[in-house]
Amino acid sequence: MSSPSQMDGASRLPAAVLWDMDGTLLDSEKLWSIALEERAQELGGQLSAETRAAMVGSNLTRSMGLLLADLGLPVTPEATEANAAWVIDRMRELFRTRLLWRPGAEDALAAIHASGVPMGLVTSTVRTVAEVPLENIGWHHFKAVVFGDEVTHNKPHPDPYLRAARLLGVDPVEAVAVEDSPAGVASAVAAGCTVLVVPCEVDVEPGERRVHRASLEGVDIEALADVLAGRG
Repeated sequence: MSSPSQMDGASRLPAAVLWDMDGTLLDSEKLWSIALEERAQELGGQLSAETRAAMVGSNLTRSMGLLLADLGLPVTPEATEANAAWVIDRMRELFRTRLLWRPGAEDALAAIHASGVPMGLVTSTVRTVAEVPLENIGWHHFKAVVFGDEVTHNKPHPDPYLRAARLLGVDPVEAVAVEDSPAGVASAVAAGCTVLVVPCEVDVEPGERRVHRASLEGVDIEALADVLAGRG
């Protein structure tokens, strides 16, 4: 097994690996779509595809604002809070019954955990929802977890990834983030991370410090060392 700091004759290992959850480790964006579309129907409307795409990778408060605006309803703190509470309850139910891994994600998580490189989870999902799938993913994989309701500014702001790096005691420039959404990628890049981009529901444009891959199949710590070096 390679040491966490180096590999003989190969690329330098990342100081940490920071994982997004929804759409990256878990095929959960489809579950969010169920809950959001059901809520739109409860409110007497239909969620547009454009607004749903804009929600991917965002926190729940922003998503509820987008939902209400899309339906032509007043965006007030009270309405945002009430609809967020409804979606939270529904998502907890869906996560308990329909949770699926993204292709290759379970094996990739186990392989990188076995390498000894510390890992963190950086999700826009609030703790009360995210703790349900985390029971299946395994809390033990992560030395730091940042939930969407634990930061002042959520993705695409760099705060979530900066917080995870601080908790792990690493320089974000030496870390690799694994993301699926434009908002998540923007957050990780702004924090200084190099990003392995594995799109799920929406496309992510090429750009600085990001390497695209079709899936997590075959991803291990050596593959992420190549990502840190700018190779795919």
